[in-house]
Parts: sequence; structure tokens; C-alpha cells
Amino acid sequence: MVAEGWRGWDDYAPFYDWENARTVARRDVAFWCRLASAQKGRVLELGCGTGRIAVPVAKAGVRLVGIDRSDAMLARARLRLRRVSVRAMLVRGDIRSLPFRSRRPFALVMAPYGILQSLTRERDLHATLASAHRVLARGGLFGIDLVPDLPRWSEYRGRVSLEGRAKGGRTLTLVESVRQDRRRRLTIFDQTYIERRGREERRHRFSLTFRTLSVPQMARRLERAGFTVEAVLGDYQGGPWDERADTWVVLARRRS
Repeated sequence: MVAEGWRGWDDYAPFYDWENARTVARRDVAFWCRLASAQKGRVLELGCGTGRIAVPVAKAGVRLVGIDRSDAMLARARLRLRRVSVRAMLVRGDIRSLPFRSRRPFALVMAPYGILQSLTRERDLHATLASAHRVLARGGLFGIDLVPDLPRWSEYRGRVSLEGRAKGGRTLTLVESVRQDRRRRLTIFDQTYIERRGREERRHRFSLTFRTLSVPQMARRLERAGFTVEAVLGDYQGGPWDERADTWVVLARRRS
């Protein structure tokens, strides 16, 4: 049985920003801000999570709508918006069936940080691409960020990946195992967060599952869904793509 890609994200919410500050940090934020600011119209972010990208984009003056399935993630995004006194519409929903009317289309739909790779079944990806096509304006832009080459990741078990201090006088340790389902092109991250405060210790366990598609595979699916691929980038500064690039960004236009 294939794990649903949305499972685990509620449990991940308290640790997501702490981990990403130590890994991806803000290296992709400026790219999405520039792309969104260049559009004339509303922008939709798929899988907006804790607002790591949504809040800076909204702060740049973009009319942003964010959608995510996780209440726990969205609660953190809303708190972030209040702290900086920025307005954006955040919606709890399923990206496979976007709850927006085609009469008010978006100029840009963006799918940062490998969100489409949490769609572990082909039918789920097909439904999401069709839904994005429906809510985009004719000629509208679809931006997709892919995490490259997940099947090449080495399998390991019980490795301490990150450790450090967190808010509230806590210490967090991430102990991680990675396993592969190569037939289905799935990579599963089994994560244990060890939270320590004084002598108290708590362990939080959950798994996150991602599916790998190469750029040519994703391009073919986009073409079938009614998009034309305009560019494939290998970094967030617009550099050329190749299979060894650390970043795979696909930009496609809705044809009709």
C-alpha cells in the first residue's frame, strides 16, 4: 500500500521552520517573490505550509492565496501574517481539487519546495495538474520546484541529522532514517524529533513520503495537462538546468 503523501505534516508542523532554517534557509524565497511580483493578478501557492514563502510574497505586495491541507501548518502561517501585519488569504483544502472558481483565475500558480512530490500516486498528480490548469488564467504561469534525484539518496538508519537550540529553552535533535521503494520511485523519511527541556525529554515520530519524477517526465505530464514548458532552471538565479543541478525549477504556461 502506497503511503498518502500528506500524512505526517501535522506532526511536522512544530519542527518545520526550525529544520528549514538550518537546511534550505531562505535561498528560494527571493526567487518566488520576484516571480510572483512580476505577475499582473492574483497568485496561488500550493502547499503554503507555515508561510515560509507565502508571507514574504504577500509582504512584497502580491495578492496571495495560499492553500494547505494541514491545519497545524496553517495556524503557524496565520500567526506569521499577524506578526508582520500582512494580509493574505489562507485556505484549508486539497490541491487535487482546488476550491476556487475559474471565473476568478490566477495569474500564477506556484508549487515550491517539492510539494508536487508529496503526491505519491499518478492519479493524484494528474488531478492536481488538471486543477491548477482550471484555476489559471489563459496564458497564466505555473511554477514548480522539484527536489532532484531522491532515488539516489543513500539509505541510512538512525542518523543524527540536526541538533541545536530552539525557542523556549528547548534543545532539538533530529534522528532520521531514509528508505527507498525503488519500484514506485518513493523515498520515505522516518523522523524522530527528540525535544529536551531540562530533565524532561519527549520524542515525536512521523514519516514523510516523496515521489521522484525527472524533469522530462514532469514536462510530459504538463504538456498532456494543457501546459507549454517555457523554461527549466538549475538554480534560483535563473541558471541553466542539468541533471546534476541542486535545484530543478519548471516554468510552464497554460495554453488554453
